[in-house]
Amino acid sequence: MKIYFSVGEPSGDLHGANLIRELRRQRPDCEFVGYGGPRMAAAGCELHEDLTKLAVMWFARVLVNLHRFWDLASRADRYFRHSRPDAVVLIDYPGFNWWIARRAKAHGIPVFYYGTPQLWAWAGWRVKKMRRFVDHVLCKLPFEVAWYGARGCHATYVGHPYFDQLRGENLDAQFVAKQEAGSGPLVAILPGSRTQEVKSNTHIFLKAAGHVQAQVPGVRFAIAAFKLSQAEWVKSQIAATGLPIEVHVGRTAELIHAADCAMAVSGSVSLELLYHTTPTVILYQISRLGFLVQRFFRRVRYITLVNLFTADNLFGKRGALYDPANPADANVLMPEYVSCDDKSPQVARHVIEWLNEPAKRACLVAKMAELKERVGQGGASLRAAEYILAALENRSRPVLRTHHEFQSVRAVQVIREAA
Repeated sequence: MKIYFSVGEPSGDLHGANLIRELRRQRPDCEFVGYGGPRMAAAGCELHEDLTKLAVMWFARVLVNLHRFWDLASRADRYFRHSRPDAVVLIDYPGFNWWIARRAKAHGIPVFYYGTPQLWAWAGWRVKKMRRFVDHVLCKLPFEVAWYGARGCHATYVGHPYFDQLRGENLDAQFVAKQEAGSGPLVAILPGSRTQEVKSNTHIFLKAAGHVQAQVPGVRFAIAAFKLSQAEWVKSQIAATGLPIEVHVGRTAELIHAADCAMAVSGSVSLELLYHTTPTVILYQISRLGFLVQRFFRRVRYITLVNLFTADNLFGKRGALYDPANPADANVLMPEYVSCDDKSPQVARHVIEWLNEPAKRACLVAKMAELKERVGQGGASLRAAEYILAALENRSRPVLRTHHEFQSVRAVQVIREAA
C-alpha cells in the first residue's frame, strides 16, 4: 500500500511524522511518499520536496512563489498518473493542498484531509472545495464535525494530533532545573516558527518585556527561537533594548515548562502552553492592510486554539475581537490581541498581574488543568490511522452490481462526460 502526503507547515510535518509511524505500526507494508518536511523524512517518507521551506503567508508572498507551487502541483499530477498511490493525505496548508486534492480526485485517488484548515473561521465559501475534492475530513476540534457535516462533507472527529507529540515528549530535565533555579520569576517569549512571524511580533514582545521589568523586580525573560538564523536576528533586536533576555534554540518545550507565564504568537504552540498549564497572553501583529482584511473575513471571535475549546458562542459578530472588559470573554483562558497597533501595554498588563498576584495565576492554572484533562489525552494519530486503513480496506472490496445497476451507472457517466 502506498500513501501520498502533502504537508507544508512545520507543525504539519510533526503531525505527518506521527501519523506515518502509526500507519506503519498497523500496516508494516505501507510506503509513504510526497511533500513534507524533515520529521516526515525521518519517519520513513520518501520526500519529493521539502515543502516546509515554502511555508508562506498572505497573498503577496504566495504570488512571489506561485511558479514554484505550480511546478510542484504538476509534479504531483504526473506522479498520480504514472504511480497511482492508494490514497492522498493532506495536512493543513489549504492554498496549495487544494491543487493537490483536485489532481488526486481527477485520477480517482481517495483524498483524506487530516488536520483540516480553519475554513469556519476565515473562508466558509471554500467548503465547496472540501466537499468536491476531499472524500474524508478528519477533524481536530469537536465542533468541526457538525460544521462540515452540515455542509455536505464526510467528517469524523479524531482529536488534535499535537497532543500526541506532547505526551511522548522528553524534556531536558537539567535545562529545566537550571531555568527554574534562577532568582526571580521567568517569562517565556515565543515569537513563532515562521521568520515572518518572528520579525512582525518580536519588537512588540520586547516593548512588553520592558513594561513588565518596570513593574516586577527581578523578572527574567527567555526567548524560544525555532532556528539559529531567527535567534541571531532576535539577539540583534535585543541588543538595542538593553534588556537582559536570553535566547535559546530548540528549547521551546523546556522554557514553557519552566516559565511562570508566557507571551506567545498564536498557533499550535497554544496547545503546548495548555499542556504545561502555563498562563499565556497571545499576540498576533499584522500590517494595517492585513488587519482590515482579517476583520472582513474572520467569522469567529478568537484565533487561539485553546480559546476555541472554551468559547460559549463561537460564531459571533464578524470581525469581533477579544475584549477583557466584555463579559462574553469571561471564559477565555488566553487573552489574545490581533492588532496592527502597539498592544505591548495590554500584553504586559496580563503578565504583571499573574506575577504580582499569585492567587489569580493559581486560579488560571487550575482552569487550564481542567481543560487539559478534557481535551489533551492524545490518540489522534491512532484514530486517524485506523480510519484511513479501514476506509481503504472497504474501498478495495469489489462492489457487485446487477446488469441494470451497471447500465444506470454507465448512463450517468456518459451524461457527465457529455456535459
